[in-house]
Formats: sequence, C-alpha cells, structure tokens
Amino acid sequence: MFQFDNEHRKVRDIYIYLPLAILALLGSILTVRDLEWDSHISTGRGIILFFCGLVFFTSLYLALNVLFLHTPQGRRISKIYKLTYGDVIDISNKEVSAVQALFCCITGVTCVCYSCNRNALRSSHYISEAYGWFGAAYFLYDIWSMYMVFAATHVQTDTGSNSYFDKVVRKAFMILAYLKHNAMIVGHHIFIGGFGFLVITSLRGDFGDCFFGFVYLMEASTPFVSLRGILSKIGMKNHPVYVMNGLIMLVVFFICRIAMFPYTIYVYSRTIGTDFISAIQTLPKGCLVSILILLIPQIYWFHLMLIGATKVIKKSASNNNNLRNVKNVRHAKNK
Repeated sequence: MFQFDNEHRKVRDIYIYLPLAILALLGSILTVRDLEWDSHISTGRGIILFFCGLVFFTSLYLALNVLFLHTPQGRRISKIYKLTYGDVIDISNKEVSAVQALFCCITGVTCVCYSCNRNALRSSHYISEAYGWFGAAYFLYDIWSMYMVFAATHVQTDTGSNSYFDKVVRKAFMILAYLKHNAMIVGHHIFIGGFGFLVITSLRGDFGDCFFGFVYLMEASTPFVSLRGILSKIGMKNHPVYVMNGLIMLVVFFICRIAMFPYTIYVYSRTIGTDFISAIQTLPKGCLVSILILLIPQIYWFHLMLIGATKVIKKSASNNNNLRNVKNVRHAKNK
C-alpha cells in the first residue's frame, strides 16, 4: 500500500512539472510580446528569459522522466523495450535536446529571413537576443542533465560507509569522472552558453543577426542525433529506420555544422563586395578563433559519425548477404 501511494505521488509530479514548463514558455513569450522587430533585449528582460528557460528545460526533462518511470503507460513502454532507469533519463535528455534544437531552428530561420533580406551586416531581430538569453539556460541545464545520466549509468562500488564525508568524496569522484568522460561536450556547452551568449547579447555591438541565424541553424541536426540515440536504446539498430535516420543525420550535420561556415563567409564576402579569401582576412582575430573553436569539434564529431555509419552500413550489408545466402540454400534444398 505504501509503495502504491508513493508511486501515485510521483505520478502526480507530472501535474507540477508540465504546467511549470508551459508557464515558463508562456512567460518568455509575454516578456517579448511588446517589442518591435528590431528591438534589443534589456538586461532585466534577459534575466527573466534566462530564468524561464531554466525552468522550462528542467521541468520538461523531469516531466518526461515521470511519464516514463511512474505512469502505467510509460512503465509499459519501458518494460517492452527493457529500458533501465539510466536509459529512460537518457532518452528524456535527448528529447529535450530535440525541443531545444527546434527552438534554435525557429530562431535561426527568423533571423535569416528577416536580417539577410535587409542589411545583412546591421539588421537585427529581437528573437536572436531573446533566445540567446532563453537558450543559454539550456546549456546550464544540459550539463546537469548529462551528469544525471552519467551518474545513473556509472554506478560506483559501495564502500559500505555512509558518512557525510564519504558521500561527498564519492560525489566528487563521480563529477570528476563525468567531466573527464564528457570533456568535449561540456567544454562546447560552456563556450556556447558563456562566450556565445555574450557575443549574441552584448559583445557584437551593432553587428546584425543574419550570420548569427546560420549559427542557430547548426542545431538542425540535433533531432536526428537524438533520434539515433533513442532508436539505439530501444534496440532498433538493425532497423532500416535507424540506417535512414543516420544517413539523414550525416547529411544535415555536414551541411549545417561544417559547410555552413564557408557558406557564411561566402555570404559575408558578397555583402562587403570582395572575394572569399579577402573576406576571411577582414574578419577580426577573435572571430576567426571563435569559428575554429566551433568548427573543430564539429569535424571531430562528424568523423565519429562517419565511422559509426560505415559500421552500420557494413553490418546491414552483411546481414542482407547472410539472409540472401540462407534463402538460396533453402531454395536449393526445395529443388
């Protein structure tokens, strides 16, 4: 009876987290609804947007966890696909990442359509700065969320001691292991959520949103990356959907996260009326360094994706050959 009541209380948490997420999203919209298209976001509005973003992403993540861990429907799905606790919260993390990517793409498309068709170097749309504040909260949330996933999937050996000091030490070692294992992605999050946020909201001066719109569109590949992880968790690595999603992911990732950089410089060169190389030479050193910091991890991740895709395609081809051989043998026996 106690266990049932406890589960019932946990299920009711979804009626807290989900409304919180919705209210946070509505609050962010209301915060900017009276702005003109080319307005800038004040620090006061920005802090509200950041807080709304933090509440939204965290609440959505917790709501998804409750949905899959404690509701009858969610527990049924988890049982069917043999999902562990770590699998479930990892899937929730990936789903929130996909939502964040959708917001980024909406922001990016708005910036590109509005600013690039006006003065590409100077025209701005408030959504760029607004989501800069709102989205910065995502990177803070995601560092915590990824740690929760890491901690759930890397259980420490029980030393038998439950003293406060030992708990702190174990927690510290877990955090260090997490940072070591996820150094690249955590560094990426800190750079984007910190320096990238400052560039979009203040350091860029009167530079327009056209090119920042392309940066936002880098997230277009994230839903496919998330879906690949989810399909893997539910045991669909050998399914054609997994292979198809992987191929689409590779194409979108290359276009939006690698080819985007030279294309953006090309657009910039056309805007200032010079050639590609000269345009690069006119960029400030800080801008060039930022581009490299952004680009190098993308190339590394794309390399890993290519390796993974090659393995999947080879395995799929091998399975098809084996299946064909079995059919041929059966056909020969029937003759």
